[in-house]
Amino acid sequence: MPTYTTACPRNCYSTCSFKVTVENEKIISIEPHASNQATPEGPCIKGLAYVERAHSEDRILTPQLKGSDGNFQPISWEEALNLITDKLQHYKNSFGSQSVFFYAASGMSGLLNSVSHSFWDLYGGVTTTYGNLCWPAGLEATRLTLGANKHNPPWDLEHARLIVLWGKNPVESNIQEMIHIDKALEKGAKLVTIDPRRSPSCERGQYLIQLKPGTDAALALGVAHELIRNNWIDRTYIDKYVVGFDDFARRAAEYPVNRVSQICDIPEESIRLFAKLIDNNPGMTMIPGYGMQRFSNGGQSIRSILALSVITGNIGKKGACWHYANLQSYVFDSLKEPLSYFPKINAKPKFRRAVSMAKLGDDLYHLVDPEIKMIWVERGNPLTQNPDSKQVKKAFQKAEFRVVVDQFITDTAQEANLILPAKNMFEQSDIIGSYWNPYVQLKQKVIEPAGEVKPETEIYYLLAQKLGFAKEHIENYFPAPNDEAIEAYLNKHLKAFPELSLEKLKQGPLIASQHEDLPFADGIFNTPSRKIELYSTEAEKLWSVDPLPDYVPLERSDYPLQLMSPNSKNRIHSQFGNLNVIKQFEPETLLFIHPTDAENRDVNDGELVQLYNDKGSSEVKICFDMGLKSGCVVLTNGHWYQDGSSPNLFTKGKETDMGHGTAFHDTYVDCEKIASK
Repeated sequence: MPTYTTACPRNCYSTCSFKVTVENEKIISIEPHASNQATPEGPCIKGLAYVERAHSEDRILTPQLKGSDGNFQPISWEEALNLITDKLQHYKNSFGSQSVFFYAASGMSGLLNSVSHSFWDLYGGVTTTYGNLCWPAGLEATRLTLGANKHNPPWDLEHARLIVLWGKNPVESNIQEMIHIDKALEKGAKLVTIDPRRSPSCERGQYLIQLKPGTDAALALGVAHELIRNNWIDRTYIDKYVVGFDDFARRAAEYPVNRVSQICDIPEESIRLFAKLIDNNPGMTMIPGYGMQRFSNGGQSIRSILALSVITGNIGKKGACWHYANLQSYVFDSLKEPLSYFPKINAKPKFRRAVSMAKLGDDLYHLVDPEIKMIWVERGNPLTQNPDSKQVKKAFQKAEFRVVVDQFITDTAQEANLILPAKNMFEQSDIIGSYWNPYVQLKQKVIEPAGEVKPETEIYYLLAQKLGFAKEHIENYFPAPNDEAIEAYLNKHLKAFPELSLEKLKQGPLIASQHEDLPFADGIFNTPSRKIELYSTEAEKLWSVDPLPDYVPLERSDYPLQLMSPNSKNRIHSQFGNLNVIKQFEPETLLFIHPTDAENRDVNDGELVQLYNDKGSSEVKICFDMGLKSGCVVLTNGHWYQDGSSPNLFTKGKETDMGHGTAFHDTYVDCEKIASK
């Protein structure tokens, strides 16, 4: 039985390498690949679930056309491609090519995704999105401060003396990180967790600060004030590498511990203790999570937290770094994130980047000149994952014709007129990077596409021919539907990197030659001043925020409970939750609530409640969580509506303060007991 090296292409920190064994065109086992120092123990439960996912009985294997009765019926590829061709020609000729809306998200990463952009460019340009759902506020805050998004490799964590998990829960969302954190703890390192939830990661640490959600900047500034007041800072580092410290010190002085205690709803002593821990343990790695910057004040919160690493000199050293995002393996990108999210910086003349990912429903619904007539979705599930789901659904239903490319009938696929079956990760080779570890990897083809599945590159190749694209364009931009052409396409991208060859990548992950083990150790920062900028005129100019980090309170709400939608160990956003192997661990949607909040509403553990705000309402079963801060409720990210409630029924379309991110967590709700019938 052949065994292959491959890597997981999902939107996940870890980007695990693993070995796949195949028998009779079926995946029969998934084992660790020890040559990846970041993920030597193999994938998480979701990665192991690929054995089921690859061969699920629920998988779409043929094109499906929705009939007048609302049901899907299989049709041939020739019928599907002819229908799409007719629609594309009709809408372009009648309303212009920008009457077509192209939506792609992060469901499958890889170099071959660029083929879709080539297709829509040659079609004449379409309407598309800007911004991102995940992490832009933090990326932009880091770029404004340090000049780039990069950090020490994961295995450097074992050299840290103090590790701070600020709003991150790697036990569930980045389990391989715990390998390196545990090594540090075994060597005597301290672990501080800052989270409104007592998550599983908190159980590994010695200290937990349970602050009120959205007040992170206030806590960071209060700790900064203590550090500065006690002279627990690195003056030499500040004088040499930092711009704006004196102004920042004055800002931090506005946040004495008594004020911060009230804002964050935490004891004053917790603030003082945290500052003392930083002073007593030189060699701090700060690890902020992504959920914490999904507030409308997310960018300023990240700038405030990053300042703690800066003023203590915990940048560019062994065991000491700002561990937010590491884009060093994105060697093929001419424009890296977050700049690629910005509509003005990444403007393309043929494309109308007029739809904010954060405000998809409203922007799409109200577009005119031309309005949207046709929608194409791939690698995403926007009716579940974008804010204000009701409005997104309304905008989608307004379009006359909708194509969704997917492996399963998701909430978005249900609204399609035509579903095209998507490849799975084992059915086509591609090259991927990671935003956590430094490796470039080959996601290797190990089986033939199931049923009548065609990889997306082949769909575009065939459509390009039917639409009459020039022969030289097809040859240059669309690999032919065979393995040799795919490898030739990938090799073309690898030419500039002799250390990265397909043959080497087939054996295991590789690190590109320009990788830095200790980013910023050379004291080079790609900012306007060429130093670390605590005072950023660029932040003020681009985003109309204070040039200094600051705490900006969230807008008050009449609803009393703050809704958080963190990631779950059982899903990567809305993927994997439909699998039987996952459902045995999470068979239903639950709303987690502190018993005190439930008692105030006369609700018992396990009872159904009506969860509601002015955006929507749904029935959901509650689950008591003694470790959750009172006043908060949790509905984890990625639940499909067809299986119960979903958090984006309650969110509003709102951007973060910078980066065109998405403020999912500016959400307030209430719940009430459902009377027995």
